[in-house]
Amino acid sequence: MQSQNGNSVELRDFYERMPYPTPLTCLDEHRDLCRNPERRRALYHLIFPTEQPRAHLEILVAGCGTSQAARYALREPDARVTGIDISGASLAHTRTLQEKYKLDNLKLHQLSLLDVLQLGQSFDLIVCTGVLHHLADPDVGLQSLRRVLKRDGAMQVMVYATYGRTGIYMIREYCQLLGITPSQPELLALAATLQSLPGDHPLAHLLSKNKDFAHPDGLADALLHPQDCAFSVPEIYAWLDRCGMSFGRWREQAPYLPQCGALAGTPHAEQLRELPEPAQHVAAELFRGTITQHNFVAYRRDRPFDKQPIRFTGEQWRNYIPISLPWTKCIRDGVPPGAIAVLLNQAHKHPDLTLKINAAQYRLFTQIDGRRTLGEIVQNSETDETRILEFFQRLWQYDQIVFDASGACSGTNMPS
Repeated sequence: MQSQNGNSVELRDFYERMPYPTPLTCLDEHRDLCRNPERRRALYHLIFPTEQPRAHLEILVAGCGTSQAARYALREPDARVTGIDISGASLAHTRTLQEKYKLDNLKLHQLSLLDVLQLGQSFDLIVCTGVLHHLADPDVGLQSLRRVLKRDGAMQVMVYATYGRTGIYMIREYCQLLGITPSQPELLALAATLQSLPGDHPLAHLLSKNKDFAHPDGLADALLHPQDCAFSVPEIYAWLDRCGMSFGRWREQAPYLPQCGALAGTPHAEQLRELPEPAQHVAAELFRGTITQHNFVAYRRDRPFDKQPIRFTGEQWRNYIPISLPWTKCIRDGVPPGAIAVLLNQAHKHPDLTLKINAAQYRLFTQIDGRRTLGEIVQNSETDETRILEFFQRLWQYDQIVFDASGACSGTNMPS
């Protein structure tokens, strides 16, 4: 196996030549989105559903690339954000954004995440997206990050998914056979060649949907990267367990749930719902077949209280406060017969994950204001309590809402 140091040098050299993602010169649109306090609140409770927002969060963006750390510093002005990356070229782009937007709450270090202990800090939130799958041994990388994660902290991780990237790995092998390098002429020739792919090639469905293929650096990152691996759902669960971590939730969970979308209408729906939750996620990934990346929240296994305790049994749900996710849409025009509106989450990549609602459900949906608890909504509604609870559970499963459960849980242990 290639040594970690050798791997780091090769990765650094790759990103020095091809900074990724495509560098940004303007974050104005992102800044305007971040001015919405409810957006920040929703993002916080997606990761920490039972906690009141912490003051002065310590955030590490590990493998921050050309702009990710700057975007976090802009979004969380009260947080202290640390960005690390092995590429000086990528960090130079981030520093330009830091200076332009006067991000005094951001510190940058050219550092491999394998050496993160050198920072001498611990963090409430670690963001590591698109990095760990590029290491020769992802276990070592995840364990390094765990060492600097506070016991009650959280980690947001994105890694490549095995089945949905089948076409990418086929073309990667094709490029290796031809000895294609990430030079400008060869990237242009590769991009032109991809336009001639057969329409039923496993990569074809990604070419029009993934904007990376339209940019040389993105094309190089996808097809010419010197090192990457991918994970299936069972491999993610096993990986986290080996590294002293535990799974919290998928950032968008509907694609992994048999209660959502096309899978819910199949003859197997009832059998699937009887499986343990991890097995449901495994089955959903196999059924969909096109998930290209897994984006999830994880916690230290020794976290002092339950990680994602959103449950709809007992009485604690009455104190949950539903919060609409700002990137969801309620469509009233051209809806199917029997529905008054259709709800969709714009982050979903699967067209079957829309949620049709009737007039009674729409009235309940309009009660969501980020202040009312489910108990208050039930009390003020003429709809049957069981149906109300089922509807809000469905909104949560379809990634239309998150819950502020801090009033219900107060950071205490909750049953799984």
